[in-house]
Amino acid sequence: MKGTNLGEFEELMLLTIAALMEEAYSVAICDELVQHTGRSVKLGVVHAVLHRLEEKGFVESQLGESTKTRGGKRKRFYQLTIPGKAALVRAKSMRDQLWDRIPSLVWKKA
Repeated sequence: MKGTNLGEFEELMLLTIAALMEEAYSVAICDELVQHTGRSVKLGVVHAVLHRLEEKGFVESQLGESTKTRGGKRKRFYQLTIPGKAALVRAKSMRDQLWDRIPSLVWKKA
């Protein structure tokens, strides 16, 4: 498994794959990211990050069945691996610990 650190976009991708469950394929992932982040997300970038996450061992993929609506083309579906789930838990834990260190005084209005 390659590096274990997650970049922000990689984390968003893993969260999206987890949320989509059995429907996590590149176009659905891209659409979900646009909808929930408000960012402009290019499909080519999604493919590159999916490939990187697969190299890191955080996701695995499999081809679905071919369909007439897609001209016989098959979708590649992604799912989190155990290391991918662990990476998300670590990222959330680290963020929560840092948020917990911020004094409440910082959040009070002046």
